Amino acid sequence: MPQKVHIKNYGCSSNIADGETLSGCLKQAGYTLTTSETEADLIIYNSCAVKGPTENRIIDDIKGAPKNKKIVVAGCLPKISFERLSREVYFDGAVGPALGGEIVDVVGRVLAGEKVTDLASKKENPLLSLPHQRTNPVVSIVPINFGCLGSCAYCCVVQARGHLRSYSIKDITERVEADFDSGAREFWLTSQDTASYGRDVKADLAALLVAVGGLKGDFRVRVGMMTPNLVTDIEERLICAFESERVFKFLHLPIQSGDNTVLKNMRRFYTVEQFKATVEAFRETFPDLTVATDIIVGYPGETEQAFENTLQLLREVEPDITNVSKFFARPKTAAWGIREGLVDKEETKRRSTIAAELAKQISAKRNQRWVGWVGQVFFDEKGKVEGSWIGRNFAYKPVVVKSSEELRGKVCKVEVTAAAQTYLRGRFVKEERDGELGYVAI
Repeated sequence: MPQKVHIKNYGCSSNIADGETLSGCLKQAGYTLTTSETEADLIIYNSCAVKGPTENRIIDDIKGAPKNKKIVVAGCLPKISFERLSREVYFDGAVGPALGGEIVDVVGRVLAGEKVTDLASKKENPLLSLPHQRTNPVVSIVPINFGCLGSCAYCCVVQARGHLRSYSIKDITERVEADFDSGAREFWLTSQDTASYGRDVKADLAALLVAVGGLKGDFRVRVGMMTPNLVTDIEERLICAFESERVFKFLHLPIQSGDNTVLKNMRRFYTVEQFKATVEAFRETFPDLTVATDIIVGYPGETEQAFENTLQLLREVEPDITNVSKFFARPKTAAWGIREGLVDKEETKRRSTIAAELAKQISAKRNQRWVGWVGQVFFDEKGKVEGSWIGRNFAYKPVVVKSSEELRGKVCKVEVTAAAQTYLRGRFVKEERDGELGYVAI
């Protein structure tokens, strides 16, 4: 009987893509993938290490694993907190992120009774042509680079994933074409920082988007997070590339703080003014652009005025989505050793609550603007409520409708009838000519 493997993914879309490649390589090697931990002979925890609470949750999950299972911890966590892992949980294997096809050898050795630890940094990216098993059959997560060019004082991910290593435009477009041929219709171009793409291979994100946009077929493209300072020199060409109907009008531009002194302490190489200028430039061309950003509250040295500056920035820019995080010092970062200007935990919690509440109000206000909009929506996932489906309009706004039919991978005309904080509600608009809903499979 083939031995069964369960893979549990955590964290960002890059890590999910890593997990999909692990699944594809193991399946090709003859292992049976199972969604059940209890049925599995071996469990892979494809881990994340970006935040303290995430690390705690993963360690708790490993502690709660069914007895007598082989355990492999993969991803960023072994590279960042190996000492804690060794101290608090039992595992049979520990490996870093983006392992690719090497996972087959690791799993084989662990199942044979060997204990495997391999935390060496990978100099080469896994091939984009490796087998991969998509989590969502119509959504392809395409890594465009590993690592980044940043040296953010608080970020431990660069310690795990290393310096920038980009795929060629040829490799990426071939992956998009192959996944399109196998049913994918929505493509997430993802990495730690998409704006850093190509700077090591004489290319850039704008050129990549032009190349992907020139491929045959009807599909959509979502561009992942980009660091503000690396957008500046390609901004004009990037905006031109975003004009393609295939590219969602979605901009994920993390600000982290609305205070220039805090940004400098964080080693974020841009100013609040530069961030605002980029958002304004994109909105000038795309008035209905969805803007997503991230902020960290309670960073060492963040005064009450600095925090107020962050709130003021949110009020001015009005991002559609704001991910609010409390500062947690992470191992192997410059911020780990900071002892001055620390913000009290209760004060950090208070600031987080205030910022999150403001973000919710802004999101709800921004979503309200869409009520009455009529247009095409691409459906890419099932909703949590029975009979509901979630689609995305041209600005990547989630639109929820009710239907007893299978909608995933289809496009249809929808009217937005109501707005919630994180999504829109809609109804189908029937075509007058024949009364049909007008589904179009793409």
